[in-house]
Amino acid sequence: MSAQNVLFDAPGPKARRNIRIGNVLGVLLIAALLWTAVSGLADKGQFDAAKWTPFLEWRTWEFFLLPGLLSTLKAAAVAVVTSIVFGLLFGIGRLSSFKPVSWVCGIVVEFFRAVPVLLMMVFFYQFLSKNTSVEPAQVPFVAVVIALTLYNGSVIAELVRSGVYGLPKGQREAGLAIGLTPGQSLRSIEMPQALVAMLPALLSQFVVILKDSALGTFIGYTELLDYARRLAAGEGNILPALLITAAIFIALNWLLTFAAGRLSRRLGARAGKVLKIEETLEPEGVTPVPATAPAKGAAN
Repeated sequence: MSAQNVLFDAPGPKARRNIRIGNVLGVLLIAALLWTAVSGLADKGQFDAAKWTPFLEWRTWEFFLLPGLLSTLKAAAVAVVTSIVFGLLFGIGRLSSFKPVSWVCGIVVEFFRAVPVLLMMVFFYQFLSKNTSVEPAQVPFVAVVIALTLYNGSVIAELVRSGVYGLPKGQREAGLAIGLTPGQSLRSIEMPQALVAMLPALLSQFVVILKDSALGTFIGYTELLDYARRLAAGEGNILPALLITAAIFIALNWLLTFAAGRLSRRLGARAGKVLKIEETLEPEGVTPVPATAPAKGAAN
């Protein structure tokens, strides 16, 4: 019996016919909604060529899209670095055998993981504006980076913890057997393997950081979405501006995912190659014992 039959009963002829009818009706409903939306936008002239021609002009890219893209990449790049540092520190802290450290790190991680990132951006924007000497022009950028760091760093800390817990217990036992302390075993044996294992999830979190940087427009950070809105306000082409912005974000995320896949395969192949080499090497000072046939009468 297959797993599918165990989970639910196979549909009969009548059920399969109802499923097909439901699928057809669902497709027709979605097509009708899309047609209504597209025809409504077309009636308002959003698909006219005049709405799209500004994106063929260099000044649009020079003064709007490229500066916005640079600001988005700047905030995302800084937040990625600081999130990794935050995640490693608090992830290792949660794995500490010293319980007070583990508890404090756990409270910090759970708190910032539960708070919406936009709420943190607004809070730090207000706090930095009224209580610090940060340059007013830099306050939105700093608030965006801090909020992205605290939220995504907390998620990365959980990835670190789950990555180490996902390793076979023999890894730590082997480290302790050769004289390492638990901390040395964690840093030298478990963390490198956990980082390779959690790389796909880690890169997915980098994509989240890149997309969440657009929330900075609500506190006045002039990133790609904000520049697109300014362009649309002048040209009257809000829909084309948003579609072009979405296409740029999709391209960036695709490039990041592609690079992550290549890096993951490369690290995985290198780790497998090293493992094979280590398996073929004989331990130093140990002479292999040739297999010999048991002597006659040894079993008696």
